[in-house]
Amino acid sequence: MPGTNLTRDEATARAALIDVTSYTVELDLTQAETDGIQTFGSTSTIAFTCGEPGAETWVDLVDATVHEITLNGAPIDVSAYVDSRIPLTGLQADNTLVVRADCTYSHTGEGLHHFVDPADGKVYLYSQFEVPDARRVFACFEQPDLKSVFNFVVTAPAHWKVVSNAPTPAPVASTDDRFAVWTFPTTKRMSTYITAVVAGEYYEVHDTYEGAFGVIPMGHYSRQSLQAELDRDREELVLLTQQGFEFFEEAFGFPYPFEKYDQLYVPEYNMGAMENAGCVTLRDEYIPRSRQPRSFYEFRASVILHEMAHMWFGNLVTMRWWDDLWLNESFAEWACYHAEAEATSYTDAWTGFANMRKQRGYRADQLPSTHPIATDMVDLHAVEVNFDMITYAKGAAVLKQLVAWVGLEPFLSGLREYFRDHAYGNTEFVDLLDALEKASGRELSGWAKEWLQTAGVNTISPTFELDAAGNYASFAVRQTAIDEQPTLRRHRIGIGSYNLQADGSLVRTDAVEVDIVGGLTEIPELVGKAQPDLLLLNDGDLTFAKVRLDERSLETAKASVGACGDSLTRALIWSAAWDMTRDAELAATDFVELVLGNIGSETDSWGLTAFPAFASQAVTQYAAPAHKAALRARWEQGLRDLLAAAEPGTDHQLTFVRAYAGAAHSAGAIAELEALLDGSLTFEGLSVDQDLRWTLLNNLARVGRADDARIDGELAHDNTIAGKEHAEAARAAMPTAEAKARAWEQAMVDGSVPNETAKQVVVSFNRDGQQELLAPYVDRYLADAPLAWDRLGAHRAAVSLEYIFPRILASDEALARVDAWLADESAGVNPGALRFVTEGRADMARALAAQAKDAARD
Repeated sequence: MPGTNLTRDEATARAALIDVTSYTVELDLTQAETDGIQTFGSTSTIAFTCGEPGAETWVDLVDATVHEITLNGAPIDVSAYVDSRIPLTGLQADNTLVVRADCTYSHTGEGLHHFVDPADGKVYLYSQFEVPDARRVFACFEQPDLKSVFNFVVTAPAHWKVVSNAPTPAPVASTDDRFAVWTFPTTKRMSTYITAVVAGEYYEVHDTYEGAFGVIPMGHYSRQSLQAELDRDREELVLLTQQGFEFFEEAFGFPYPFEKYDQLYVPEYNMGAMENAGCVTLRDEYIPRSRQPRSFYEFRASVILHEMAHMWFGNLVTMRWWDDLWLNESFAEWACYHAEAEATSYTDAWTGFANMRKQRGYRADQLPSTHPIATDMVDLHAVEVNFDMITYAKGAAVLKQLVAWVGLEPFLSGLREYFRDHAYGNTEFVDLLDALEKASGRELSGWAKEWLQTAGVNTISPTFELDAAGNYASFAVRQTAIDEQPTLRRHRIGIGSYNLQADGSLVRTDAVEVDIVGGLTEIPELVGKAQPDLLLLNDGDLTFAKVRLDERSLETAKASVGACGDSLTRALIWSAAWDMTRDAELAATDFVELVLGNIGSETDSWGLTAFPAFASQAVTQYAAPAHKAALRARWEQGLRDLLAAAEPGTDHQLTFVRAYAGAAHSAGAIAELEALLDGSLTFEGLSVDQDLRWTLLNNLARVGRADDARIDGELAHDNTIAGKEHAEAARAAMPTAEAKARAWEQAMVDGSVPNETAKQVVVSFNRDGQQELLAPYVDRYLADAPLAWDRLGAHRAAVSLEYIFPRILASDEALARVDAWLADESAGVNPGALRFVTEGRADMARALAAQAKDAARD
């Protein structure tokens, strides 16, 4: 039985048989404001042709009660609807299918999500269809290569706003004047997964972009309770959108391919955003109510530009099947950072990419679940478990290298031809490859095989000998790969020589750019030159590879990375030190000292955000047990010192107070959290706003200083969805068996818990210092993991299984228990669940190796 799965072979066969002429989708949302409402009315009228009259196929529909089915005017018994499919037999050359059903509102962010704002009781709906969830809202042929045009007709409360892919029409009064009907114009040709309907009492503002190809209407939408925040950020959001349109239309040589561009900030959203054609949905956390560091706004800019790039990559030209998901995501990811650096005020965007996004790509590529960027997606289950940082971060980094190799203008020229040749159609990787080869004059199939069709990250290290004068007598770059992913690749890299100056600064004094191939590449350009204070491979961040620092360079980095004036260079040094820590080549204690000694002078917003978080991980997971108490105390006091020294009102101050709250374990530090919360301790320029209050209270709950009553008291002053989510996170942090049992039920058992609430619970569940209390949850995790997909749905299960894995309990005994489960109990487990167990197991093993390295520091 296929269930909600769909294989590539099935999709290929269906696409060869039919073409979809049009959809008319009528949605009845009139009862959405009724307490406890579970369903909405959905009628799909699908016109399609069949190349083999008399053949049979099926149409997709999930979690619905079907009332009527007719094919070419003849009724089909509704009992034919089984296993998420309606079989269609005796097809004609031209066909009309009508399916009338009640579909189910979602509370997990898949399909049509229903949300009631606790702040004012207003109702908000939005759709989320990627990968395969349009079929939760209307009957359809749910695969990306069966594109069509869509006519949406929505009946909803008359005071609502209703937005879809086509321009919003004036509503017409229904026979019941409480309701109105929005009959949208026919859309451009598109895939089902980028259609959208958003409806509710949204607050809206409108602007325009006037560019070389004409005027594009733009809308921004939020919940009414976020009106003030949207108004505050509107100027910045509009500017970014206008900058993006100007940049992409010129770079891609193709006008924006849809009629208008709405951006809707929606609640309880699973992902960062979704590129619905002309109707982009984004997490409404991107409209913050409390102060955030610059890294937050830099990332928001990248998300806005990422979704806009999708209007060309993915929406105008769409992959034929999910094998080429990277054609969407990797290219949009590269494009957003390229645009951010070239067209906005975030000119150091590639530094931020190196400091955070690329780190996630490196981590993903070292997990047992790694896969090629262009991977084999045999069915939808494979897509669900491979929608990850390989596709996004590694893909973008590899494309950045391709641009450096072929040149930016030939690269863009190839893209322009690709868009012209395949507009509103579907493609495969070979189509893009042909366009890039033609534009650049380079053979790219070998490059693609190395970089797109193999998995794993290479490590590059300097190997050299010195003469008596301290000059390089020989110099080479060694490239290695692990046995499981043995590919050695061609890399274009910079090699920078950095030396300390009289004023204490660390400055690049020499650089070469070379190609490395195979296991060892001699670099004659460096022979005879003096060994610098710090030698940096991959200077300029041209390739995707882990970098090792030699002993002298590492000592310089520990003392002076903050003295380097170039933010990208610092990012690469930070990254090298963190990679070495994760790989048990640098002791956790040394990495923490490096961060404490240098982070106070870091100017890149993502460097400032990321590396204190990595140092915290080093303390809680990578420190040797014998060193942990001392390192925890050193980290706590070091952050307190950084907080005291931070310039008032800066991101440094905000970052260090948040980190200090998370590190607080001593009686003195806990007392200071209490004092910050009650106002008896203040720092000039630091506002203890509502989100910071929750951060403080969460960590007081972690150490047993906040119970349910105290959390309820704070929630009474913050009756918002954000407040409710923060409150549940604080309850999950409490160090009692009852609190953990309640949180586990919310996270791993109860499928009715809203998705974002469950996420806040799982990220707060495993807390350092609670290891004894958490010990039973190794077995509990292994018992519940196989049940999660059915209990929670794909997205919630993935989030819960990833974040609630008991990494904090890494020990030889826990690792052996997981290994035994994998050997004896994992047969038949959902592939997604199995993936998260194996990833967690790998993280445990890595932590144990790092702890051994830290222990050897004695």
